Amino acid sequence: MFTGSAVALITPFKNNGINFNVLKKLINFHIDNKTDAIVVSGTTGESATLTIDEKKELYKTAVKEINGKVPLIAGTGTNNTKDVLELTAYAKSVGADCALIVTPYYNKTTQKGLIEHYSIIADETDFPIIVYNVPSRTGLNVSPETLFELSKNKNIIGVKEASGNISQIIEFARLCGDNINLYSGNDDHILAVMSAGGKGVISTCANVIPSETSELVHSFLNGNINKSREIQFKINPLIKALFIEVNPIPVKTAMRLLGWEVGGLRKPLTEMEPKNLEILKNELKRFGFNL
Repeated sequence: MFTGSAVALITPFKNNGINFNVLKKLINFHIDNKTDAIVVSGTTGESATLTIDEKKELYKTAVKEINGKVPLIAGTGTNNTKDVLELTAYAKSVGADCALIVTPYYNKTTQKGLIEHYSIIADETDFPIIVYNVPSRTGLNVSPETLFELSKNKNIIGVKEASGNISQIIEFARLCGDNINLYSGNDDHILAVMSAGGKGVISTCANVIPSETSELVHSFLNGNINKSREIQFKINPLIKALFIEVNPIPVKTAMRLLGWEVGGLRKPLTEMEPKNLEILKNELKRFGFNL
């Protein structure tokens, strides 16, 4: 689907709705700064508090604005298979390139249920799917054996792996090989995932530093491992600050500090604690931003 750096785009708000004018500006900012693919309605885009209609409008607007310049990946995952089918089919109908589908949360399921959930969506929509594994949020982990079974489906093409378990990541790569595109779901693990054969990252920090994130991945892909490692080491303190509170509170705050009119956060997310805000400001300054 893509190789490189995909941004898990924040969703700008205004007057209790999506600010589509700023959304379009953000999309073009990323295209200009070498982002390789754009994800809308992911965790960083506050998907949990977007309505189904808002998600559909996000897909449609993003596809039109991107106009084929980079792939558009639609976050269509929920904990209801029926709703995921509806959203995925709609994303396909308006011209999205792929769906990013998080594992069901709260009600969760068994590993057998995961296989059925993803297989039903992949087969009924006939659309490329990236599995999103983030057990810290969902309470549910995709096992290597489950991903191996899913990799046999021609429409299940990748995994965004955010378990933080390097042993599991290696096992994903060993079992699935070229049948699954492996993407880092943690910005501080990009280098590690690439070393296991990863194709890139679906990134939160790319909202703030798109060029550096893209350069990290492409340096590795081009064989310049030292440069890739240098960039990973450079950006890790900023990444730590961008996750000092639950995502996307810090990254959306950072974008506002950098002059983007992205609006506030939807409840139950709140503004940053003052001490954490100072840490974030200091890291942005250390990185070279003028606040």
